[in-house]
Amino acid sequence: MLSRKRSTSAESESRRTKPRLCSIDADNASQAMPQTAVKLAYSTVLRMAGPISPVAFQQPSSLLTFSYSPSHELEFTDSALRYYVHPPRNADLRHGYDRWIRRPEERGRIDNLLRAVIRVRTNMDAQDLNGAGWLRDIGIVSWRGVMTKIMTAPYEERDSWELNVMMVDGTLYFEEHLTENKLAEKNNVAPHHRMQMYYGYAFESYCTSSTPAPSKGTAAGTWGGDVNTNVQWCSVVKTKLGDTRIVIGGEVDCVRGHFTGNTDSFVELKTSLIIRGAQDEAHFEKKLLKFYFQSFLLGVPIVVGFRTAAGRLSKVQSFRTMEIPRLVRNKPGAWDPLVCLDWGKRFIELLKSTIVSRPSTLGDPLPVWRVKFTPRSGVTISPLDKPGLDEVVNGEDRVGFLPQWYFDDIRSAERRSSELHPSVNARSAGPNASPEKTSTLPPGWQI
Repeated sequence: MLSRKRSTSAESESRRTKPRLCSIDADNASQAMPQTAVKLAYSTVLRMAGPISPVAFQQPSSLLTFSYSPSHELEFTDSALRYYVHPPRNADLRHGYDRWIRRPEERGRIDNLLRAVIRVRTNMDAQDLNGAGWLRDIGIVSWRGVMTKIMTAPYEERDSWELNVMMVDGTLYFEEHLTENKLAEKNNVAPHHRMQMYYGYAFESYCTSSTPAPSKGTAAGTWGGDVNTNVQWCSVVKTKLGDTRIVIGGEVDCVRGHFTGNTDSFVELKTSLIIRGAQDEAHFEKKLLKFYFQSFLLGVPIVVGFRTAAGRLSKVQSFRTMEIPRLVRNKPGAWDPLVCLDWGKRFIELLKSTIVSRPSTLGDPLPVWRVKFTPRSGVTISPLDKPGLDEVVNGEDRVGFLPQWYFDDIRSAERRSSELHPSVNARSAGPNASPEKTSTLPPGWQI
């Protein structure tokens, strides 16, 4: 469960140092860089440039949940919901490997998240809450995986990534960009790495049941069912980073006890090699950064299964999300969540100002922008040219990477909203219209 005590050291946290970040002002970008690119750069998180200003982040709250069926069909039900149970001791994480149904990696489309957004908006309209106004008040719509990449970028030393970005009525939409070569690489995994991937899925099977455990102390002691990664249960939440309201969708492994509709019952399941020495400990502490933000963005506590090299479950440990940073604090090379939040805020601010202030060279009112991240360097932001745009559309019925049906739907919703709510300000409608309490940390949380 998440800690509900406010930090007594928030003021001291704010005096931490931050990486030397430098954004190029959009109006002056042409003097410093090629006309089509803007860059947000940093040197290294080991070089500091003064005190860091804490960034407000709002505790995620649930909007809705949905499921994917065994054939990966979207259902607005909880049919894929699983319940946490204690896994059996010394469980064999290789069990069922030959029966694993693995869904192939695909383009990072956000279509089903958009269907969820439409459902939220439609439900609000049914209650006369002006769903179109609510959507205009949202700054970002994204899958959790994309937001995790953005937030952990200051400490990423190996993997680069690319995003496609569009802005519609002031809302930014993020889509991970995967080339055909990158997709092929993700789908052609070496047998050893494939087995290590499977360990995580097998752990989930041992830790979950289709019905709640009779009591907290009851261990399942059995295999929870063969792995089919088509099946997923997902949550869509709203949160806020700085002044930007964000809708995030992501998979949730299971819930503890009975599902109440709140994120505090969610559980994120992870596996890691047992810690045998200082090197293993340092490696695990580095992994905790992504564990932390994956959990933090949806408000999900974590359960980690430590395994042997041979795939045997050694022990299980629960981590309260807000306590994770204290496990690495003041250690050599330790990561700092405040650095990541500061970076995320700067990234979003530059992205907004760049897109708003620089019209498309294609004459398209809704251009697609490409964000490229390079470890130890930063991100570049540039509009796509015609060949790049064609690659994104991929011959499908789309406006940029947004499906045509979604574009048509929000335009229709805007027309209905203007007729029903003619006096409502375009950026102040919906459930987020009233002032929301924010703090330098999620309300009642501590880092």
